[in-house]
Amino acid sequence: MYAITAVTGQVGGVVARTLLADGKEVRAIVRNAEKGKAWAAQGCEVALAEMDDTVALQKAFTGAEAVFILLPPTFDPSPDFAEARRTIASIRNALEAARPARVVCLSTIGANATQPNLLNQLGMLEKELRTLPMPVTFLRPGWFMENAAWDVASARETGVIHTFLQPLDKPVPMVATADVGRVAAELLQQAGEGVRIVDLEGPWRVTPKEIGATFSKLLGKPVRMEIVPRETWQGLFESQGMENPMPRIQMIDGFNEGWIEFESGQAGSRKGTTTLATVYQNLIQKGY
Repeated sequence: MYAITAVTGQVGGVVARTLLADGKEVRAIVRNAEKGKAWAAQGCEVALAEMDDTVALQKAFTGAEAVFILLPPTFDPSPDFAEARRTIASIRNALEAARPARVVCLSTIGANATQPNLLNQLGMLEKELRTLPMPVTFLRPGWFMENAAWDVASARETGVIHTFLQPLDKPVPMVATADVGRVAAELLQQAGEGVRIVDLEGPWRVTPKEIGATFSKLLGKPVRMEIVPRETWQGLFESQGMENPMPRIQMIDGFNEGWIEFESGQAGSRKGTTTLATVYQNLIQKGY
């Protein structure tokens, strides 16, 4: 039995479907019964648990051969990351009590960064899960290609994409969620010992210019990238309702300045197979 958190999300859904296709038994962990109906229809056992509910999580993890963990994202965190700390404690305590044979945790590129930024939450998660008595694999993917979902409407309607990634010719490690989910499902089925880190990115690194060119080709119209000036970010994010935008700003700085990087570098990362064009075509077809 494989217990999957965040099963209704992009990565967790791929993990569950891949395991089901491999003939494995899957326990879909959801927050409410309504969200579990579709997974029950596919043959999953369904468990109800909030990620902050240690008792419910322990029950959901108990009896599982392996557990897939995804920390719910908090994009506008408290200055001390109180939300993440609370959830991390719940996850760790539930895993220690349930004692699955192994754990695969979705982390991120930059989880090892010492500079303050939004991804420090995943570094905190890794630090706590490293103390568990069972083998733990941290899957560290790059920037999700699907983040461009926010740009489809602008590209289609105005021919302009406003980007925080800069300069426009700087390659960024990106990866499709389909590749992340498939690799996670593979790792869940592998026995191991101790702590393992798997860095994952796409077939090649992507520049903002390539993002524009790819949308231009798929939409059949010119699409240009326009840099959002760094000095405007804080005011912009605050106008959108963020109370503490600095961690997000620091994260983007990390990608732009290059200090958010895989520990093993580009040469040591595993490469996915899904291309930028495949992901963007899918986003366009879904009507974003």
